[in-house]
Amino acid sequence: MTTSTLTSLLLLTLVAALAPLLVDACRGFVMLPVVVAEIALGVLLGPDVLGWVSEDDLVSLLANLGLAMLMFFAGYEIDFARMRGGSAGLALRVWVLSLVIGLGIGATLHLSGLPDSGLVIGLALTTTALGALVPILKDTGDLRSPFGGHVLATGAVGEFGPIIAISLLLSTRAPGWTAALLLAFAAVAVLAVVMARRPRPARLNRVVAMTLRTSAQMAVRFTLLVIVALVWLADEFGLDVLLGAFTAGIVIRLFLSSGERQESALVTDKLEAVGFGFLIPMFFVVSGVRFDLSGLLDSAFALALLPVLLGLFLITRGLPVAIVYRAALDRADRVALALFASTALPLVVVIVNIGVQSGRLRDDLGAALVGAAMLSLVVLPLLALRARRSSRPAGMPTAG
Repeated sequence: MTTSTLTSLLLLTLVAALAPLLVDACRGFVMLPVVVAEIALGVLLGPDVLGWVSEDDLVSLLANLGLAMLMFFAGYEIDFARMRGGSAGLALRVWVLSLVIGLGIGATLHLSGLPDSGLVIGLALTTTALGALVPILKDTGDLRSPFGGHVLATGAVGEFGPIIAISLLLSTRAPGWTAALLLAFAAVAVLAVVMARRPRPARLNRVVAMTLRTSAQMAVRFTLLVIVALVWLADEFGLDVLLGAFTAGIVIRLFLSSGERQESALVTDKLEAVGFGFLIPMFFVVSGVRFDLSGLLDSAFALALLPVLLGLFLITRGLPVAIVYRAALDRADRVALALFASTALPLVVVIVNIGVQSGRLRDDLGAALVGAAMLSLVVLPLLALRARRSSRPAGMPTAG
């Protein structure tokens, strides 16, 4: 390991540790999501500002592992029992309508002189940052509420749907062959889910219980094995690796649910320590390092696009929520859900990277898209929380 790599690793872990302190310092002015602080500090370290961190193979690996863990937790939060009351069907209708709107916007851009970028931008607009919303919902106490169930369902489809669309529409393979590979991966995933739902063998139960507080940590090691295995399988099938990580989250949740609740809670705490304590901050900080700030600032067109793209996120994701949920939620909760659903970032970063590397998306447009997604993560959850507060009965405590 070179001195440059060690220096970059030190600085990345330093700003990851400083991010919660920055959020706390800003608490009196604005409720800043920690992921936004991580990205902002990454931009500060990156080549367009201080230039103290350069991305090498190790830094890139850590960022990719962090993204995989983020998608794992997005899948892990899926509770099918809570989604049986119709929230899954509503969320699916919302995303299909979002896809129609997003592709319509893409077609308009195509006709306006951006033939390659239109599809990429249209798909990016259909995403929801469920992984980034989960910590916010936990902090406010909404995660386990009926409203939280709608956010999880809408966000889950808003993560899973775009991953499938990326595989089908941005792949270099023939769509038919890609669809066949998706079906093959789905068959393997269903088999893994079925096996995870079966009662665990007594010996496995014993080893998991015995190693919960020892250096062996069987449950954590098995979880990481499932993540890596499904990510590897998705890659071997030529699919987006995020599909494997998302599926791993669903499988592990079902596997842990077959054991004792106390054991499941302890394992979840350990996984969150690995993910949110190290790997996931690496993804967001490195995303800031990668952010093309100079490309955004040097282009008046890209800067002007920021509020336009933020509005398009609201139209593509928020408008379908307002339409589909008009009979399921009251006005305040419907507004809050629309704002949460319009919050984007992780998958936007992924789609932009694919678009730029494939030559389908100009650098300045990519920077504008990521910048608008960052704005959505800063602004929209705050507005959503205000809308939620207005819907609660007088005297009911609200999370700060």
